[in-house]
Amino acid sequence: MASEADPGPVEEDALEEPGFGVRIVAVGPDDGGGRVDKLLSTLLPEMSRGRVQALIAQGRVSRDGVPVADASSKALPGDYRLEIPPPEAAEPAPQAIPLTVLFEDGYLIVIDKPAGMAVHPAPGSESGTLVNALLHHAGASLSGIGGVARPGIVHRIDKDTSGIVVAAKTDAAHQGLSALFAAHDIDRVYIALTRGAPRAVKGTIEGAIGRSSADRKKMALVKSGGRHAVTHYAVERVFGPAQKPLAARVACTLETGRTHQIRVHLAFAGAPCLGDPTYGSGPPAEKVRAAIAQAGLTRQALHAAVLGFRHPVTGETLRFESPLPPDMANLQGLLEIL
Repeated sequence: MASEADPGPVEEDALEEPGFGVRIVAVGPDDGGGRVDKLLSTLLPEMSRGRVQALIAQGRVSRDGVPVADASSKALPGDYRLEIPPPEAAEPAPQAIPLTVLFEDGYLIVIDKPAGMAVHPAPGSESGTLVNALLHHAGASLSGIGGVARPGIVHRIDKDTSGIVVAAKTDAAHQGLSALFAAHDIDRVYIALTRGAPRAVKGTIEGAIGRSSADRKKMALVKSGGRHAVTHYAVERVFGPAQKPLAARVACTLETGRTHQIRVHLAFAGAPCLGDPTYGSGPPAEKVRAAIAQAGLTRQALHAAVLGFRHPVTGETLRFESPLPPDMANLQGLLEIL
């Protein structure tokens, strides 16, 4: 079945900013000496150095109760307290952006989202998002559902992942869809074109996913902490020599829904999504690189192809399928003749 969700779930999406609250960092005698901003960002890998600098400038960092006045000052031993304020939700504006609507009634709307469109506004994608388009399409009825920053959104997919997204148009639909996602009572299948192929034709990849301690912009399988994640996969086709495929088409069914789950799990299985700038972990074969260039693929080759669920208000069984978009379809065609 499909992925976990709450009223604002995280699934195959850009990373959230660190959660708000208070962080306490104990700096020992052997830890100090360098710049305080650099040390704190090192000890708190989920926070960037720039974020620490901003908190210091706002007077939100103290050592043993005394405010830290200068980010470049020497780090001294003691207990550092960082107060992280909650993010301010910006109210998105309606924008007349064309949408591919697969289904719509008075309660919900199902969209086939193109690659390159963020689902909701976030730093770096303040406009041109699916939310901006939905506010224009559905009008004021959407604006109060699910929070100011992401009205109507129950789940989301990464900006550069294409495919099917459902959004609520009423509170009842929002609550019902959220319950379906939380209970994993949603069918979702993603198609990935991968570098090489997983060793087994079918399988389950399981492992907790958390923020990488080496790079806060990435997620990773972690031994402690993180969130339980399960992806079921099936290799539908291999391209190139059968004994050592150059690429593959892999169908992935989500049992949970964590940030970048499929991309992290496929990379762990040794078959990352082609074109993935974050989890690609090495270039594909020369012939595959040429096919990617010829197909015009400039993002990870991942597409949310199937979405099935029971309508939260009418009880109707709904199932939607989306064909591969042109860049992935062209790439698959070129891979078939390797």
